[in-house]
Formats: sequence, structure tokens, C-alpha cells
Amino acid sequence: MPPAPVCPCTSGLRYRQCCAPYHRGEAEPPDAEALMRSRYSAFALREVGYLWKTLHPEHPDRSRPEADMLRELRTSAQSHQYPGLVVMDRSPPDAQGVAQVLFFAKVFERGKDRSFVELSDFRHDGTGWRYVSGVLRPLGELSGPPEQLTRATFPR
Repeated sequence: MPPAPVCPCTSGLRYRQCCAPYHRGEAEPPDAEALMRSRYSAFALREVGYLWKTLHPEHPDRSRPEADMLRELRTSAQSHQYPGLVVMDRSPPDAQGVAQVLFFAKVFERGKDRSFVELSDFRHDGTGWRYVSGVLRPLGELSGPPEQLTRATFPR
């Protein structure tokens, strides 16, 4: 029997021990970083229902019809590959309950590099951590290696 696949979130764990329980609804990610990693894995594995579920009620896409969002996510997933993720920085929740994660997402669309760095905001909605918003910077807008950025040096 071949070994279980490594999780796309690059935690180093096997998928079944890492993001799979979140994707299957068996558990909630314990913090914002775990949610961000599980969302990256969901993009990589085309778990579009999970991507919808983990949007915070304040996220603008939540005002759109769920069926439309799921269809768009499925269509997009067909042409994208997600070969790796690097988490560079994170913060615990602030006084408003917002936690931040700075990450470098490696993404390719039909062979073209679409990788980016994002500083994302997450908030707990009473059930679990949810994605609120993010500021995304394509690699071409950065002056140095993305892995060297911190929340303090991220270009806003």
C-alpha cells in the first residue's frame, strides 16, 4: 500500500492527520493559522464547500448566492495548481478578535506563475475561525524574497 499523501498545506503531516478532519467537518481548526492552512489545502484539493463554509459572515462573497460561488470556485480550481505554502508570520487575536496570518502561496494557472503573498484577517464566529479579508500582493510587486516579509514589513 502506498503511503498516505502529504498534506498540501506543507505542515509536513499526512493529509488524513492534518487538514482532512477539517475538510470532512469532524473538527474545527484550533487557530487562524490552521484555518489558513486548511483553506490552502481546500483550494489544492478542490474542496469548494469547505472554502464557502470558512468564509466569515462579514466577507463580501457571503452576500452572493452560494451556488454561484461554488460554481466559480470549481471552474477556477480546474486550471490552478497549488504546489506549496510558506507561513511567514502570524498574530494572536487582537482586542477585536482578529488574528492575522502572513503567507506566501505558490499557485500556478495553466503553467503561469500566479503566486502571491497575502496578509489575511481571521475572526472566530462562535463556531470556528473564519476568513474575513486579506491584502494580496503578487510577487512582481515585491522588492525582495517573499519569505523574508513579516507583518511589519508587508507592503500595504
